[in-house]
Amino acid sequence: MNIDLNCDLGESFGDWRMGDDAALLDIVTSANIACGFHAGDAATMRRTCEMAVEHSVSIGAHIGFRDLVGFGRRHIDITPGDLLDETLYQVGALAGFAHSAGSSVTYVKPHGALYHSASNSPELANAIVTAMTEFSNRLALLGPPQSHLQKAAEAHGVDFVAEGFADRTYTRFGTLTPRSEPGAVISDPDAATAQAIDLASSGTVLTSDGIAIPMSVKSICVHGDSPGAVAMANAIKAGLINSRIRVESFT
Repeated sequence: MNIDLNCDLGESFGDWRMGDDAALLDIVTSANIACGFHAGDAATMRRTCEMAVEHSVSIGAHIGFRDLVGFGRRHIDITPGDLLDETLYQVGALAGFAHSAGSSVTYVKPHGALYHSASNSPELANAIVTAMTEFSNRLALLGPPQSHLQKAAEAHGVDFVAEGFADRTYTRFGTLTPRSEPGAVISDPDAATAQAIDLASSGTVLTSDGIAIPMSVKSICVHGDSPGAVAMANAIKAGLINSRIRVESFT
C-alpha cells in the first residue's frame, strides 16, 4: 500500500515569509508550488524549485485566482477563457524555474477558492484541463474525488489523482468544511495522523458529525501555512510508515 504526501509551498512574497519550506521538503513527496497569483514571486519560485530538486520531491503548479491580498481564498468572477490563459501562464512560469533547477512540472493543483470553484463548475474545470493539455500531454491533475475537475480530466485523457486532506474536516457530502465554520482545521497532530491513516488504508474519512464516508485517494495534503505544520507533517508521515503504508510521489 502506498500514498503520496503533498504540501502547499513557495507561498512567501518578497521579504514576507510563509512557512518552513526547507523543513517540509524533507518530509513530503510532492510540492504544490505557488505560481505568483495567490502567493509567491519569481525568486520564491526559483528557490522552492531548487530545494524540491535537492530533496527529490515532485514539483506541481499550484495555480490560483489572481488574489495576493486575499491569499487566493476569495472567489473571483472569471470567464473560462481568461482562466484558461491564466492557468497556462502560471504553469509556464513555474515550468521555467523547474527546468532551470533540473526538473519539470509534473502536475497541477488548484488552490483555495479556485479549487472549490472549479470542482463545482464544469466550465472552469474544463478551462484548467484544456490549459494543461495545451502545455503538455503529460501533466496530471490533483484534486477532490468525484468533482468536475475529475470529470474534466477523464474527458480529456488527463491522469487524475484524487486528494484527501489530513488537516481539514469533512462534511457528510464529502466536501471540506468551510474555513469560516468552527472545527474546519485540524490542529491536533494525532487527529490528523489518524485521519491520514484512514484515508490511505481504508479509503474512508470520518465527517465532522461522526459519519464514516468513502473517500478513495492517492495523495494526502498537509498545509504548509498552518501553525506547527512541520511537526504535523512529521507525525503524519511517521504514522503512515508505522502502519506499513509506503509514502512516495504519485509521479
